[in-house]
Amino acid sequence: MKFNQWTVGLAAVGLISLASAANAEEKASSSVMTAVSSTTLSGYVDTSAQWNLSNGNNNNPPYKFGGASKADGFNLDVVQLRIESLPGAEEWAAGYRVDLWAGPDANVLGTQSTGFGADFAVRQAYVALRTPVGNGLDWKVGVFDSIIGYESVESPNDPNYSRSYGHSIEPQTHTGVLSSYRFCDAFSASVGIADTIGPQINERGQTFGKPESLKTYMGSFAITAPDNLGFLSGSTLYAGVVNGFSSKVSGVGRETQTSWYAGSTLATPVTGLRLGVAFDYLDRHEPGETWSVAGYGSYQCTEKLSLHARAEYLKDRGASRFFTSLAGTDNEILGLTATAQYDLWKNVISRLEFRWDHSLRGNNLFGGNGAPTDESAVMLAANIIYKF
Repeated sequence: MKFNQWTVGLAAVGLISLASAANAEEKASSSVMTAVSSTTLSGYVDTSAQWNLSNGNNNNPPYKFGGASKADGFNLDVVQLRIESLPGAEEWAAGYRVDLWAGPDANVLGTQSTGFGADFAVRQAYVALRTPVGNGLDWKVGVFDSIIGYESVESPNDPNYSRSYGHSIEPQTHTGVLSSYRFCDAFSASVGIADTIGPQINERGQTFGKPESLKTYMGSFAITAPDNLGFLSGSTLYAGVVNGFSSKVSGVGRETQTSWYAGSTLATPVTGLRLGVAFDYLDRHEPGETWSVAGYGSYQCTEKLSLHARAEYLKDRGASRFFTSLAGTDNEILGLTATAQYDLWKNVISRLEFRWDHSLRGNNLFGGNGAPTDESAVMLAANIIYKF
């Protein structure tokens, strides 16, 4: 075994023996290897190209992770790096998970504790714990994704490339503690507490003149159809609520808000066909309303080819409307999205998408280089994602 000069020097003056040094180094090496042996490294690289057919790009549909910066060009969306060690099977199991984002979407994520920018963000970073209560009570301590929503922050997990309006009005990440418990195979629930609705890490309400006792509270439940229900087996019903302080609510200021969510995925008797529905309601505790309802359909045509569709209705009106970048105070939008995914290469998701957003009030919301000029916005997009 090779020793460093400091170790050799201590042995030379009789303060330590080389045998004990070798034993200590072997123990340290063994400890390190044991600690990292269960750690996995994974992630993805998300790229896209868009063609927006509107007359100008100043007024694109304001769904999350979209916008003028991606219109009519090629894009690096985000690179995600995940470092994870899942809790083991023991009663007092522990693990951790870290999701790091690099790229323009990291700025939209908005978790940076020092503000937006730098194309880097910590999406999630939590300690995972299990306590031997009943079937096992699981905990997340740190920064974690919101517990509500049909669509994921991770684009590869979504049926479509572009995000829905419902996803855009939901909370995204929280800094706090989340507890989850599975009562049986058919029913599970989660409750948690966080500093704020987020997404900024370690944000405090008292920074904005709010009482330090003002926190964010959340709860959700999921019901899964058992195997004895035939083709319905595996279908899920999910509902949740998040209530608390948010400093990043556009147009209202720094107020408490409540997000309600209900959604379901439904298996069908048609092989390869699954349906879904999602309802999001954002209560800003001010006059006005923001809510959306979306229907989803996915069909696995072949082993490699799948088709996905989404139809969504958004109502956003009054002084407390969420999408203040849209012209007018009362808006209703219909969004239709069709996506074809073909997995030609191993570990690669390749998608083509057509999206049409239309103002149901007949007012111009989209396009133009200044004021909006069009009632509708049309987008064609290609999305290539490599997962590792």
